[in-house]
Amino acid sequence: MNKPKYVFVTGGVTSSLGKGIIAASLAKLLQARGYNVTIQKFDPYINVDPGTMNPYEHGECYVTEDGAETDLDLGHYERFLNTPTSQANNVTTGRIYQTVIDNERQGKYLGKTVQVIPHITDEIKRRMMLLGESGGHDIVITELGGTVGDIESLPYVEAMRQLRWDLGQENTVVIHLTLIPYLRAAGELKTKPTQHSVKTLQELGVQPDVLVCRTEHKLNADIRRKVALFCNVNQNAVIESIDVDSIYEVPLVMLREKLDQVVLRKLKLSTKQEPGLEKWKDFLFRLDHPKSEVNIGLVGKYVELPDAYKSINEAFNHAGAVNECKVNVHAIQSESLNSKNIESRLDGLDGVLVAPGFGDRGIEGKIEAIRFLRERGIPFFGICLGMQCAVVEFARNVIGLTGAHSTEMDPNTPDPVISMMAEQKQVTQKGGTMRLGSYDCQLAKKSLCARIYGKTTISERHRHRYEFNNAYRDQFEEKGMQLVGMNPDLGLVEAIEVSGHPFFVAVQFHPELKSTVANPHPLFVRFVKAAMDHRNS
Repeated sequence: MNKPKYVFVTGGVTSSLGKGIIAASLAKLLQARGYNVTIQKFDPYINVDPGTMNPYEHGECYVTEDGAETDLDLGHYERFLNTPTSQANNVTTGRIYQTVIDNERQGKYLGKTVQVIPHITDEIKRRMMLLGESGGHDIVITELGGTVGDIESLPYVEAMRQLRWDLGQENTVVIHLTLIPYLRAAGELKTKPTQHSVKTLQELGVQPDVLVCRTEHKLNADIRRKVALFCNVNQNAVIESIDVDSIYEVPLVMLREKLDQVVLRKLKLSTKQEPGLEKWKDFLFRLDHPKSEVNIGLVGKYVELPDAYKSINEAFNHAGAVNECKVNVHAIQSESLNSKNIESRLDGLDGVLVAPGFGDRGIEGKIEAIRFLRERGIPFFGICLGMQCAVVEFARNVIGLTGAHSTEMDPNTPDPVISMMAEQKQVTQKGGTMRLGSYDCQLAKKSLCARIYGKTTISERHRHRYEFNNAYRDQFEEKGMQLVGMNPDLGLVEAIEVSGHPFFVAVQFHPELKSTVANPHPLFVRFVKAAMDHRNS
């Protein structure tokens, strides 16, 4: 079997240019040409993983099948490639240093002085090649987080430089994503920031092979020639990445710019068959040409930052395309909701999703929203904390347990309808200690969830410490809340429904994490359909 080739994606000028989308788009094109491709993300922060980080700091924490808490870019990788990622696809500076320090404590360096070079860089290189050495991949794409020139990124750039020397130029490609800003006062696109970014990379010993240039305006031949000349790349390797309405258009933009062909030629690989993207184009057509629209509220506590609920928003895009419906998502800060304004704030919405989260901030607003939705017969979908809030609301307002709450919010509640999982009670460390990753769930045969999935045994990803308190099961079921999803091994309640309601479904797991362009999640598809039905009625 041939050894895999390696593609590195770096970023310059500014952050948030979209390295993850470019990496995922290139991977999609290479996959469509018949190559087995995987992507990995190296993050320069010292946190071991983003699991303990506030979403305002770093966007949502994405969870893989094997229970790794990772960067949100892994969500893009899965949504584009329709292939699960794992712990091996995301590495942080914290994890690198933790390994090196553990090795030093165990005496593995034989008395050497442990330094950034070679010990840290060697560990980075080892991690960069792990996916390739696991077998089966033709091309490994590695996205380097941060911006070239940042202090924390230096060891990664040095490791990449060494790896290019180790593997040979024909086995590696460096793509540098940069910005060509437009100065409105001058009426010009300016290439100087890109030149300086490439110069910084060159000073670190790395010459990029391809420049992907983010821009608001088309790059004419003169600008491409200028960038190529002063950045020392071929003119056909200056790739225009113009702003688009949807991230799902980027693979087609990169196809038009021939990014995949440029990369394959540099790696001395065949272009194989033409990329078959008919299903992708069909998805985009449905996304861009909806026949109807709905307004769905997203009630959460981190709504000021769209990336905090990135997977949920993308799952709505997938579900909307299936239903040929434009889904207008309206972010609603749960802290702002109360019994006096709930009707005016939720008026005109065709459905509401109550989002995941931690802590008691905004909880009463979520509970008040769920009460309103349940009583008015408006489609409701709850995820993780959203399910727990639905349980608390039902306990208070239907069963009559007025003091009911989750022990996360009120440790002294007289009716802990949501309580900490037994195995979590002895846990003291926060990072990587929740119930994480994929678990089986058994659905009741005649439940709405079973009809939506089309089967009774499912597997979904989790990220939580608290659960439905089984001591209250009989009281809930007697009053009309159906506990339709159960973990077969632990007996935990994973999904609930309320009988007599058009759509009242809440789940303890995170279905948004498994929604992809090729396989939109059925719960989101059915929720959007319920919102459409509500609007039409």
